Amino acid sequence: MKRFFILLLALATASTVYAQQDKGGITEEMMQQIRTGYSGSAADKAARNALSTTSINVLATNAENLAMIDTHFSHRVRTKGITDQHQSGRCWLFTGLNVLRAKMIDDLALPGMEFSQNYLFFYDQLEKCNLFLQAIIDTRHLPMEDRQVEWLFKNPLNDGGQFTGVSNLIMKYGVVPAEVMPENYQSNNTAQMSNLLKLKLREYGLKLREQRDRRAPIALKTEMLTEIYSILARCLGVPPTEFEWTRKDKDDNPVETKSYTPQSFYAEYFGNIDLENDFVMVMNDPTREYHKVYEIEYDRHVYDGDNWVYLNLPIEEVKALAIASIKDNTAMYFSCDVGKFLDSKRGMLDLRNLDYESLMDVEFPMNKEQRVRTFASGSSHAMTLIAVDLDEEGNARKWMVENSWGPASGWQGNLIMTNEWFEEYMFRVVVDKKYIPEATLKLLEQKPVMLPSWDPMFAPEM
Repeated sequence: MKRFFILLLALATASTVYAQQDKGGITEEMMQQIRTGYSGSAADKAARNALSTTSINVLATNAENLAMIDTHFSHRVRTKGITDQHQSGRCWLFTGLNVLRAKMIDDLALPGMEFSQNYLFFYDQLEKCNLFLQAIIDTRHLPMEDRQVEWLFKNPLNDGGQFTGVSNLIMKYGVVPAEVMPENYQSNNTAQMSNLLKLKLREYGLKLREQRDRRAPIALKTEMLTEIYSILARCLGVPPTEFEWTRKDKDDNPVETKSYTPQSFYAEYFGNIDLENDFVMVMNDPTREYHKVYEIEYDRHVYDGDNWVYLNLPIEEVKALAIASIKDNTAMYFSCDVGKFLDSKRGMLDLRNLDYESLMDVEFPMNKEQRVRTFASGSSHAMTLIAVDLDEEGNARKWMVENSWGPASGWQGNLIMTNEWFEEYMFRVVVDKKYIPEATLKLLEQKPVMLPSWDPMFAPEM
């Protein structure tokens, strides 16, 4: 009998161990096997000692790649000056305005030029607040647990964005020179204002969902936007409706002084450029079928504006379009995963900058498609693509973007990227239609595939 109970106990113990293993826990046997993977060699100890007091990226710096890359470029867009977005997520806005700035400086031989980011940011925030409130009205028949409603309340507002924000806002509100509505502390440091606005929007969203009269929400929304406008005016200033501006020649001598509205200013200097219809956003997204058009729901800045629509192309076709634009002295809106393999001191984006594999004695073999699919990589920052260096056969060796982190950052305010880095971490570029082959333009005639708001490609550029 005693042996029988011992046998039952043994079977129960084995069953418990098996059940624990079956649930996916780390067993003692598994732990013993795991521990054997770390040998504790002299090299392991040296790495551990260094990592206990020093940044991983500092230790992973590849000493064989510290020499500064050649800064000559065979083709470069003519532009002047470097802007600074400070502690804000407005890279998309700086980038779009820098594209226009380069053209205006070159066309008019100006000594310099900068547009007011604060002016358009005011309307960006107001329009995004309206976008959220109207989306809440449109979805108030859905339960709070619905994924779309949940996404809206999680993402009522941000200061990031993408090119359709630039195009819709400028075509609706025009532009003004920087000195007409200059930057201030709140525009340069947006977090606190943004937090207050998001708190207010969530409160408003709940109130709008409680309204049962179909006509009431619109009147209520107008009252809410009036309060939002007041907050924005206190923080950013009141946007001008008229102003005077003196144009100067390349030697800084006055040429003429005129009165403008923001819309008339854009019409006079860029009237032949239709930002909403003359440009195409092309993407290199290896997780989706190429030569297809995609659209992301609610990925816009203006409710009655355009969702983000992009044409997905293989990387070599994207590069060909970018090269054609640069050769014709036309800068482009460009975005990428800027934090990967960045040497901010030299202003270099190079896959050889950091050697994590030697430091950790572990391989990191995922390709671009795998990184995007698993959320390990995605577009995080917009800049202005201004240069390419081509070899004798016309192949790109390196690229350069004008950044918006101030003149002291990177290489003279710019970032230089190797062609290999470009292929792995570049995601989108906005190209004038005149540089796009007819066969590629015809692809835009297809009906876009609609993607949900929470798609990985939605993440706003900061």
